[in-house]
Amino acid sequence: MDNRIYLYLLLFVILNSCVASKSTRSQLKRHVNHINYIGMEFVLIPSGTFMMGADSKMEEAYNFEMPRHKITITDPFYMGRYEVTQFQWEALMGSNPSSFKSPNCPVENVTFEDVQLFIQTINEKEKTKKYRLPTEAEWEYAARAGSNSTYFFGDDEEELEQYAWYEKNSDGRPHPVGQKQPNCWGLYDVLGNINEYVQDRFNENYYAHSPSVNPTGPDSGTVLKRGGSWFGPPKHNRIAFRDGIGPTKSNKRGFRLVLLIEQ
Repeated sequence: MDNRIYLYLLLFVILNSCVASKSTRSQLKRHVNHINYIGMEFVLIPSGTFMMGADSKMEEAYNFEMPRHKITITDPFYMGRYEVTQFQWEALMGSNPSSFKSPNCPVENVTFEDVQLFIQTINEKEKTKKYRLPTEAEWEYAARAGSNSTYFFGDDEEELEQYAWYEKNSDGRPHPVGQKQPNCWGLYDVLGNINEYVQDRFNENYYAHSPSVNPTGPDSGTVLKRGGSWFGPPKHNRIAFRDGIGPTKSNKRGFRLVLLIEQ
């Protein structure tokens, strides 16, 4: 298919599958997507306001997922359409640390520090500073894609199989990216498959005093993961689920990147 036709079709789908304000539509028209030199595809995430955290009236939530609070993301950004794959990691870093080796599966068995080295390397290769992990707020905003429900598709956990690899359907391992249905902003595997590192660190009480505009969270302490994994139950694959983790490697953890838009 001609690339221009593909982009027009993609734009049509985005604009008609999500509830978008005039400003959101304008942003989506200016930027559709971006693919870098190792094949990492990025989707535009428009700026906007959302309710972050869990609603205890509709989901079985942990105390550190509350209170639900209003957050504004002031600038659009690109988010990786998929979790970073083993092929992409090896293309840049020269080796594959993953336990479940398969080129199109997400890279796993990497520490937060390993991921920072990957980010430093890709920024150096492209002579930029635009790549980084998403903040926790950016991650949840992009994962929700305009929804306020337990999962981005609604509240019924019986539908989770259509969108995520988790304990019920994963056969005890991660799977190639992009096989399940995406959210309406075109992001795949934001729930399930592997836990995703974010840039912020974990603090149980942070939501009680989080800034309301572009919060960045603590920059020290326990590493924070989002999104659930192939190993987790439905409760751990809710959008609001968050947890602190130790410094060790795990075959349940990986990441996706943010690519900043030059103003």
